[in-house]
Amino acid sequence: MVRVCPTNYDRWVSLATVELPAKDVPEPFRWRLTKLPARSPIATDIVAVRVRGIDPLPGEPVVPAHRMTCVPE
Repeated sequence: MVRVCPTNYDRWVSLATVELPAKDVPEPFRWRLTKLPARSPIATDIVAVRVRGIDPLPGEPVVPAHRMTCVPE
């Protein structure tokens, strides 16, 4: 299953519906869902934010991009 979420930079991304530990998700496919502040110009409650900069702990949950989950191994 796929959920389509707005991003924090006015785009849309297809994400998996389950969170996985960060160690199981390659870096380019890591996303988090976060709530927007009340005064945000974007008319939505939750946006997808790419996990970059500070790497999450290996066991920390992240939402993988759907593209990662549908690629055969």
